[in-house]
Amino acid sequence: MADDFSVTPYDVAGTVDYDRLVEKFGITPIDAQLESRIKRIAGEVHPLIRRKIFFAHRDLNWLLDQYEKGNKFYIYTGIAPSGGMTIGHLVPFMMTQWLQEKFGAEVYIQIPDEEKFLTKRDPKLTLERIHELAYADALNIMALGFDPNKTKIFFNTDYAGKLYRQAVRVSKHITFSIVKDAFGFTNETNVGALFYTSMQAVPAFMRSVELGKNVPCLIPLAVDQDVHFRVARNAIEKLGYYKPAIMHAKFLPGLKGGAKMSASDPNNTVYLDDQPEVISRKINKAITGQQATAELQKKFGGDPDRCSVCQYYKYLFEPDDEKLEAIFNAEREGTMLAGEHKAALAKRINSFLEEHRKKKEAVRPHLEDYILRE
Repeated sequence: MADDFSVTPYDVAGTVDYDRLVEKFGITPIDAQLESRIKRIAGEVHPLIRRKIFFAHRDLNWLLDQYEKGNKFYIYTGIAPSGGMTIGHLVPFMMTQWLQEKFGAEVYIQIPDEEKFLTKRDPKLTLERIHELAYADALNIMALGFDPNKTKIFFNTDYAGKLYRQAVRVSKHITFSIVKDAFGFTNETNVGALFYTSMQAVPAFMRSVELGKNVPCLIPLAVDQDVHFRVARNAIEKLGYYKPAIMHAKFLPGLKGGAKMSASDPNNTVYLDDQPEVISRKINKAITGQQATAELQKKFGGDPDRCSVCQYYKYLFEPDDEKLEAIFNAEREGTMLAGEHKAALAKRINSFLEEHRKKKEAVRPHLEDYILRE
């Protein structure tokens, strides 16, 4: 059966069938047994795992084996700036912060400030502009509460000397044929884009290089980024390092539907710097799973699985499972109409972002302390 959706690092289109994606990518679902193991070791399970938002993995059981043997892992994740940071971008970082807290892990955050310059045909995305966005992203990330003593951020163009030496070693084991097949590159693809995966691979074994011994690495990421590490993991192993374990997240849906909230579509996205009135306006236009009229909604109820409002509660804005189920039931049973449903979510998002801005200002004077320099 041909896929009616597409998931690549550069485009997500259609309604993503995550079960089919598991098979297509060769990843493993996070099942009840693995969830129970995480709970036993960490003391609890994050809502993003319980709710199957982080839904699949590579080698997570192996990583936990290593941890229980006393070989502690570190965590690597990142973001490639191309516009304002959205609430959807927070999902992997919230998981990373929780993992750091529960497992005492060191965290490396790569901000590749060259990727979108190489892969997007947007004349506004100059290297200088992307570098500005990278600093803004770093501030938003650090405001989530990462341990300043165990967290380091680096920008590819600033930290290139350290990264490039190892990226060259990776690149020797990745052929043009491999990246062409994996990413759909053509003869018109620039050579920078061809080399980029080698740069992205380096943080997955950088801690091992620094310490002179093999250190397990865990990468929480949105599932569209998996292809980089399908390519890189074999090269990393050939260099004598552990393959990184990976946890895969689903995409936060767009406000108006679609597979993924995209930073390139302002009307389908909530940005972290959106003002309260803008958020209220956007949420008011969001798609719900409700019937066409209030009368029909009261009579037949709606579908929370098709409702972007319900999904935003599920992903980020209602950590209590019982309260979340009450929100979903109100949608199913028709006891909450679209207007009040949207107004309540807008209030919740604005409250979250107001607090987030305060945390950003508290972190701002100390941001440089997190950044790795050559």
